[in-house]
Amino acid sequence: MPISAQTEQKYSTWTGLVYIFNLIVGTGALTLPSVFSRAGWAAGVGLILVLAFMSFLTVTFVVESIAAANALLKWKRIQERKSSDDHTNEHNDTTEDAEEDDPLVEQENLVNPTPLNFFCIEEKVELGQMAVLFFSRWGQILFYLCIIIYLYGDLAIYAAAISKSMTDVVCSLNIVNGTMNTTVPDSAPCWLDNPKYSRMDVYRAFLGLFLLLVGPFTFFNVQKTKYLQMFTSVMRWSAFSLMISIASAVLIKDGVQGHPPLATLSGLPALFGACVYSFMCHHSLPGLITPIKDKNRLYSSLLADYLLVVSFYLLLALTGVFAFNHLEDLYTLVFWQPGHATGYFLALFPVLTLSTSFPVVAVTLRSNMEALAPSCGPWWLRRGFFPLLAILPPLAVAFTTTDLSILVGVTGTYAGAGVQYVIPAILVWCARRQSKSALRLSSNECRFGSPFIGAGWVGLVLLWALAAVVLVTFNTIEKLEGKIN
Repeated sequence: MPISAQTEQKYSTWTGLVYIFNLIVGTGALTLPSVFSRAGWAAGVGLILVLAFMSFLTVTFVVESIAAANALLKWKRIQERKSSDDHTNEHNDTTEDAEEDDPLVEQENLVNPTPLNFFCIEEKVELGQMAVLFFSRWGQILFYLCIIIYLYGDLAIYAAAISKSMTDVVCSLNIVNGTMNTTVPDSAPCWLDNPKYSRMDVYRAFLGLFLLLVGPFTFFNVQKTKYLQMFTSVMRWSAFSLMISIASAVLIKDGVQGHPPLATLSGLPALFGACVYSFMCHHSLPGLITPIKDKNRLYSSLLADYLLVVSFYLLLALTGVFAFNHLEDLYTLVFWQPGHATGYFLALFPVLTLSTSFPVVAVTLRSNMEALAPSCGPWWLRRGFFPLLAILPPLAVAFTTTDLSILVGVTGTYAGAGVQYVIPAILVWCARRQSKSALRLSSNECRFGSPFIGAGWVGLVLLWALAAVVLVTFNTIEKLEGKIN
């Protein structure tokens, strides 16, 4: 049965925008100050503005695709009903009671379909459903692979951020003159009185403990509850507000401590990956937008949300790069001090919030892999195989490195570019073709048509994604060759 807005719990536009804001402002934002300091503050400001625009552009593509998918699904159901009625009429005369049961609006739409009747967002259609509706079999496989790789990267980042935060809090060698020393290598002992265990050993121990405590939830259908969403939202807003306030206070009291360059070419790949990852919300848009009651000003509301996110990111990054002379990959660790409640709260912030998100992302990944291989073995094997396949590879990646900038950069640059740019562009292109072919209606006639109507915008997004990935790849190869030589 289709999931419609009538059967879901509806909420106001403002509530929907808060959910989208919370979805965008996540782990990626914690890496922005560090990559800003390496790539340059001016390069960071310029690139984040460009990527914010490109992300908003593709968000409108996803929204239009959702509306087109609603239209096509409604049209198919009407056609199936009409075919069934015609088949029945061949054997039996239509009774008056049967005629009274036929929906009048559907009969009217059959004769004269209009964008108002069809291009509406009433039924929640996930990206996977749209891929099945609009893509060929190979297109569906590539879509699922892209989503799966992105979710793998997400889980690796979550696991590494949690374990790294715990390690940096418990290891005594991190403390120099009462503050955290973020330059201690992973091979250094964790404790002065027990040099047997290195920081990497402790990091891997926390990673194993995390697997034992959180990993089993992947075997069940874990979903965020209303209270869990409220808890993580309060924690997120509190943590980010505290970081901005403390950095601003340092600037006011001590003046500029950090001296980032204007722009550095070598820092752009990590900056690009972090920025793409920081604007990711496209894979969850159907579930967030569909229950909104009043969608009349949806695009203007989304634009306001994006402007707020950009302002928030710039405030977080710029106060950080100028307030501190050295920044850790995970920005929260800069604020940790022993004996200070605020420092402990910020340092453990990723542990508190990401631990609740990890099972949800893992279950999403498991579901996508099951959809990609629907007939892979008996049910009892699938129930054990796919959950393990969802959590073991990303944890293995996190087991080998604590460098969050690499994980965020790779995830954002490759899989992130696919999810945020390539998939929305191809989706809207296929949606427009099928809408015109099946309904003889153009999606730009309806209120949910993207403001970026021309095919040139689709081409621009694809060229941007290709150019960005190629440039980052060449830069990464040059860096690896430099290290080898």
